[in-house]
Amino acid sequence: MVSDASPSDDVELTPEAFRELGYRAIDDITAYYEQLDDLPVFPGKTPAEVERLFEEDVPEVGQDPDEILDEWTERVLPAATHNTSPRYFGFVMGSGTLFGVVADALAASVNMNTGAWKPAPSGTEVERRTIGWLAEMIGYDPDCGGLFTSGGSMANVTAILAGLRETAAYDTKVRGLQTDEREGRHTIYVADHEGHSSVYRAAELLGLGRDAVRLVPSHDDFTMDATALERLLDEDRARGDEPFCVVAQVGSINVGAIDPLEAIADVCEERDLWFHADGACGAVGAILPEKRAQYRGLERADSITLDPHKWLYVPYECGCVLVRDQELLGKAFGMDAAYLEGTLPTEYEGLDYYELGPQMSRGFRALKVWMSLKYFGVKGYRTLLRRNVACVEHLDDLVRDATDFEALHEPNLYIYSFRYAPEDLRRARDRDAAVADAVDDYLDVLNQRIADEIRERGDAFVMTTAIRDRTVLRLSICSHRTTRNDVDAVFETLSEIGDHEDRSRRDSLDVDDPDLTDPGSG
Repeated sequence: MVSDASPSDDVELTPEAFRELGYRAIDDITAYYEQLDDLPVFPGKTPAEVERLFEEDVPEVGQDPDEILDEWTERVLPAATHNTSPRYFGFVMGSGTLFGVVADALAASVNMNTGAWKPAPSGTEVERRTIGWLAEMIGYDPDCGGLFTSGGSMANVTAILAGLRETAAYDTKVRGLQTDEREGRHTIYVADHEGHSSVYRAAELLGLGRDAVRLVPSHDDFTMDATALERLLDEDRARGDEPFCVVAQVGSINVGAIDPLEAIADVCEERDLWFHADGACGAVGAILPEKRAQYRGLERADSITLDPHKWLYVPYECGCVLVRDQELLGKAFGMDAAYLEGTLPTEYEGLDYYELGPQMSRGFRALKVWMSLKYFGVKGYRTLLRRNVACVEHLDDLVRDATDFEALHEPNLYIYSFRYAPEDLRRARDRDAAVADAVDDYLDVLNQRIADEIRERGDAFVMTTAIRDRTVLRLSICSHRTTRNDVDAVFETLSEIGDHEDRSRRDSLDVDDPDLTDPGSG
């Protein structure tokens, strides 16, 4: 017990009590990571069950520190989803470096507000230096501007707003979008299949509206068709719209596609458009020499989104935006406030990040990136990224070698989508157009059930997504702890669940073919 802490009377823990509590917390964290492989990845509890775990009145008096810490292991962890697990393949979530855990604790201890230089001199410089490192790593100008954000969505909002401010024919910062000088809608362009939902969020938050997002046709490999982009730009301009930004996917959310960056850069340069590269998922892959050719043209982007809490594995939350010309961020977000700046100049003036982004109050996100980069180094990160890529390539081999799975795209980076689709059903679908929709509808349900079952069991966290409007399995292998053995085990489980679900549900397939309603007969 922490005997010298008196929670009802003392304002703060004594140094001795804090040290004892801290040692215990570190022991709890260490024990958690030691048992990580054996924990169910998903708790398998309903929202109502989790809600009941935390039903209690607001504490009227302070509680014993040890008892409070007990609740971490007794209530919080049992209802947690462990995206730290090597078998967590949902969304696009990094696995959390241990140095990042330490860094977050250290950052919280000093509680610096990195919104401005005066309350965070060292925090500001760590962020500025780390931004330069990230840019240099991916082949961008290390003298660029940028800052850390909560995630890719806010990074995209920051970049797209900077693009709007720079390209609009009038001062949108002062006059907004409601002006007589506006002749048409400001429009944004993104690939029709793999464009990220955060682009719509940005359009909504900036007051442009979802209709401002124009979908550009894609090639069969899910990458943007630059010729179609030019055609769409011409059509929109002829209608009176004002195109201002093209968003290229740099490692797309479902298949890891990288749009033709060089071609898009040419289009944007010729037409004076803002070129934003959404590399939240995949820009980091540019550090791999064997992948670098795909990123040609990235250095020409006006802005880049890059999420360290994805493929650099740092703990949440940590997104990042890079902008080639930092002055344009200042133009978009600069503000005047005497209480922030002081009324008279002094020699103690530095970079104020509230002048470069939407937040005034900002946590010290940079520390965990800075420390993780110093620990792994670029070479270490290359090793970890290659391990993820190799796992995806191995998964693709398993899918293509299996009779009951269907490959949907070539593997690239660390995101891979595929489908459980028994061979007899695939043959019938491809042979007979009259049954194709019914078969695909059945496979939609089957794949959703497979993902639900493996997640509810706690064996792995797998989600579905839509590829060409069909439900498929999607694995984001974005953990530095995942090995080929994890992939093998999860694929075997997916196969077992798929076979069981197919056998138990096949009679619900609405086709007039007795062979197809009896799995195994084909």
